[in-house]
Amino acid sequence: MAEYHAPTRDMLFMLNELLDAKAIRALPGYHEYEPDTVRAIVEEAGRFAGAVLAPLNATGDAQGARWQDGHVTAADGFGDAYRQFVEAGWNGLTGSEEYGGLGMPRVLGAMATEMWNAANMSFALCPLLTASAVEALSHHGSDALKQTYLEKMVSGEWTGCMDLTEPQAGSDLAAVRTRAEADGDNYRLFGQKIFITWGEHDVADNIIHLVLARLPGAPDGVKGISLFLVPKFVLDDAGNPGTRNDMRCASIEHKLGIHASPTCTITYGDDGVGALGYLVGEPNKGLACMFTMMNAARHKMGVQALGVADRAYQATLAYARDRQQGGAAIVQHPDVKRMLLSMRSPIDALRAMSYDTAATMDIAERSEDDTQRAAAQTRVDLLIPIVKGWGTELGVELTNTGIQIHGGMGYVEETGAAQYLRDVRIAPIYEGTNGIQAIDLIGRKLIRDNGQAMAALIADMRTTAAGDTGLTHAVDTLQRATQTLLAGSRDAAMANAFNYMMLAGTVVGGWYAVRIAATAHAALDAGTDEADFYQARAACSRFYAAQILPKAQGYAGMIDAGGDVVNEVDTARHL
Repeated sequence: MAEYHAPTRDMLFMLNELLDAKAIRALPGYHEYEPDTVRAIVEEAGRFAGAVLAPLNATGDAQGARWQDGHVTAADGFGDAYRQFVEAGWNGLTGSEEYGGLGMPRVLGAMATEMWNAANMSFALCPLLTASAVEALSHHGSDALKQTYLEKMVSGEWTGCMDLTEPQAGSDLAAVRTRAEADGDNYRLFGQKIFITWGEHDVADNIIHLVLARLPGAPDGVKGISLFLVPKFVLDDAGNPGTRNDMRCASIEHKLGIHASPTCTITYGDDGVGALGYLVGEPNKGLACMFTMMNAARHKMGVQALGVADRAYQATLAYARDRQQGGAAIVQHPDVKRMLLSMRSPIDALRAMSYDTAATMDIAERSEDDTQRAAAQTRVDLLIPIVKGWGTELGVELTNTGIQIHGGMGYVEETGAAQYLRDVRIAPIYEGTNGIQAIDLIGRKLIRDNGQAMAALIADMRTTAAGDTGLTHAVDTLQRATQTLLAGSRDAAMANAFNYMMLAGTVVGGWYAVRIAATAHAALDAGTDEADFYQARAACSRFYAAQILPKAQGYAGMIDAGGDVVNEVDTARHL
């Protein structure tokens, strides 16, 4: 497997030249976000990813996590790597300073998340889920829960996970059956959850589960769901892990990829006592708490796919430069160059989109201007399903292209090309399948405000597109498709939701590609001493405009054809 080299130059280009780093630095609480500090953090994070995490990627994949009698043992080396991760302060990079974190911006956290996942996706899922649990607890937990748990979770001394899915429910949270019974001021949980990422392991002293369950007499459906904090070990009077809670890991899944990330079935109440839990937020309001952590996780899924795709691209480029065929390295063959560019140019666009969304999260959270904060949150809400949906679809497509470039050597495990595809294939499925992301984009973000948030994004893209006929045409296409869906029936909109999500991602990606090209040309015109770097960014942007952006017309054509071809099918007779 090829070594991983963090693309720190590309990252700093996006942050310092494409985005408005000064505006982020001006936000309250980000006074330490200075260019030299940021560069040092990014470079050290890249070194850690390449030297500590990446060497465990293939070995962890081969060995996997191991379950025995309710206990999970992490793959060899993972425990030591996690200890180093925590001791270096990486888990608390964006954590609140109130609870011992470094308090760095989310955009810097996105850069680190990309590197951790590129180096070792199975490992990176553990701190990713902890960060999502911290997000929910920070927003909805009582002061007592925050004081008890957040410092250890922010540091990474204790990990966190989300226990949402049940065998009979899947994505339908209305069907959740796990129950919570009052026990004094607290609760006892009984039931079962499946697909719990890093729900049991031996790399940390405690695991803090955030569990969806129903209280007695709760309303039916999603309006009757509550959220509970359930620790693996109940804390003693000194606040240290004490007795084992009445919860067990019944098994772990045997999966296509992410073998070193334990995917657990968790049961509560096997001993008849019930797992001790603490209410997070208000009774029957668990869905709102859940969406806090889900939204944060969904953005990270897009960044995760970006990281794995970039790792696959690096390995594929190295192979193509080395592999001789027909008297030349295959990197010189036109079709191979086309495929390499079809990997690299969307990576640039997705990186810009992901970082910009994270920076907008920072503005939405910290700006002192109420109007600016509200506008930023509206933009974030619109972009997250696109980053997650379009981004993870790209992750699968680009890692698959990497295998194709490797040829037969991509189909065997020795090169590592297959692992990238196997690992990232989960990304379009979890944290809400991409069909759910598309429905969210249409139902919650488009129809609900009659397209106002999308209209504002289109207006911003038109400002950039002035004089660029390709982007202008693509933006026109997105606007027409938006109007078509808003004017039609809800059933037709839902049938076209995936196509619309992919259309939006493709066009918004083109917007970033044009901005990347403009930034690169400005640097070249100014006489930069990094001409090769900026020429490469401009070349990849031209490729995106010529070979990726035209896909928008295909998605729009499917939308124009209407949803009838889907909705008229009789599932009993036609399928």
